Amino acid sequence: MDASQLNWLSASDAARAIRDGALSAEQLAEACLARVREAEPQVQAWQFLDAEHVRAQARTRDADRREARPSGPLHGVPVGIKDIIDTQDMPTEDGTLLHAGRTPAQDARVVAMLRAAGAVIMGKTVTTECATYTPGKTRNPHNPEHTPGGSSQGSAAAVAAGMVPLALGSQTNGSVIRPAAFCGVYGFKPTHGLVPRSGVMKLSRALDHVGVFARTIEDIALAMEVLTGWDELDPDTRLRATPPYREIAAQEPPLPPLLAFVKGPAWERADGETREAFAELTQTLGDRVLEIELPESAAGVLDWHRTVMEAEMAANLDLEWEKGRDRLSESLRAQLARGRAITALEYQKSLARIARLNDAIAEVLQRCDAILTPTAPGTAPRGLDSTGDPAFCTLWTFCGMPALSLPLMHGSNGLPMGVQLVGKREDDARLLRTARWLVARLRQG
Repeated sequence: MDASQLNWLSASDAARAIRDGALSAEQLAEACLARVREAEPQVQAWQFLDAEHVRAQARTRDADRREARPSGPLHGVPVGIKDIIDTQDMPTEDGTLLHAGRTPAQDARVVAMLRAAGAVIMGKTVTTECATYTPGKTRNPHNPEHTPGGSSQGSAAAVAAGMVPLALGSQTNGSVIRPAAFCGVYGFKPTHGLVPRSGVMKLSRALDHVGVFARTIEDIALAMEVLTGWDELDPDTRLRATPPYREIAAQEPPLPPLLAFVKGPAWERADGETREAFAELTQTLGDRVLEIELPESAAGVLDWHRTVMEAEMAANLDLEWEKGRDRLSESLRAQLARGRAITALEYQKSLARIARLNDAIAEVLQRCDAILTPTAPGTAPRGLDSTGDPAFCTLWTFCGMPALSLPLMHGSNGLPMGVQLVGKREDDARLLRTARWLVARLRQG
C-alpha cells in the first residue's frame, strides 16, 4: 500500500485495511495530517485541528485493536466535524465571534456515535457564520478563486482535498448538497429526523438536518449505519430498526430504476451550461428517465421555506440578537430582523405546507424510483463573498426528503457539476441503491 496515497483511501477501504491489519490507525492519521500540511494553506478547511490530539486518538485505536477490545465499523477512520456540532474535547465556535472559545461540556449525539464506532475525530471544519450565508475562510480545492459553497464548506473541501475521507455537515437549505457539488464529492442529506441533532447548533427544528460528505456511495451507507438512531433529546427522531444501508446500496435493483427528471421551481435560475448538461444526461438515460412537472402547489416553496426558516432562526438566535447583534454580519442581521417580523399566522400557514407538499410529491414517486434534478444553477461561482444559490435544494429540504449529490459532471471551466437525486422519505437506503446504479450506468457509457 503506497504510504503517500493513504489519505486518498475511502472510509470503507481504510476501515477494512485497519481491521485486516494491513494499515494502522496511526499510519492513516499521519497520512491525513501530511495532506493537511500540504493543502491547508490554500484550501483553509479547518477551524480547529490539533495534530497531537489526532495522533493520540489514533494510537488509542491501535492499542484497542492489539488488545482485542471491541471495535466499530469506523475503527481508526478520521472524520471531520462541522464547527456547529459540539465536541467536548475541542472548541465549537459556530462561525461567529459571539461564540469564540466556546468548548461544550459534552459531545453532540452524532459525535458520540462516531466515537463509539471507533472513528478518530480529526478536527472542526469551517462553517459560514451560524451556518447561514456569510462565508468563512475556505476556498474551493479545484480553484481557490471560486467558492466551495456553504454552509458546510470546510467539510466538503476537506474531503475533496484528500485531508479526511469522511466529514459531517448540516443542511437547513442547501448546505450539504451544494458544497458537495461545488467541491466534487458525494454529499448526502438524509430524511428529516433520521439522524439525531442534539448538540448541533439549532436554526430550525423543521428544516435542520445532519448530513455526510464522502468519496463513495459505500462510505455514505457506512456512515448512515453509524449515525441513524433515536435520541431522547431530538423530538423528531424515533425508535426504528437501522436498515443495512451498505447491503441494500450494493444490491442490483430488481428492475432498472426509472427516474423523474424534475426542473423544479428554480429552473429559470439554471445557467445555459447546466441546462445543456441535463439535456445530454436525460438523453443518455433514454427510457430510464421521464420528465415530470411538479404540482402547482410547489410553486411557492421558496417563500414558504424562507418564512419557516427565518421565523425559527429568529427564535433560536434570540440571545445572539439581544446581546450581540452589532457583531453579526449584515446578512444575518437582516435574516433575523425579517424573522422577528413574521406573524404567527404566516409561520403556521407555511409550516402546514410541508405535509401537503409531501403528499403531492409522493404521487410523483409512485411512478419513479427517484427524482433527478440539478444541485445548483451551475458550477461554483467565482468569488468568495457568496456561497452560491441554494434554490435547487430548497424544496427537498423543506419536505425533509433524502437527497444525494453525485459528482458526475464538469463544467467547461473544469469545475465539478453535481447531479442531485431525491428519494422518498424514510427510503434512504433505496435512494443509495438507485444512485449506485446511476453511477455505474453512466460510467459504462
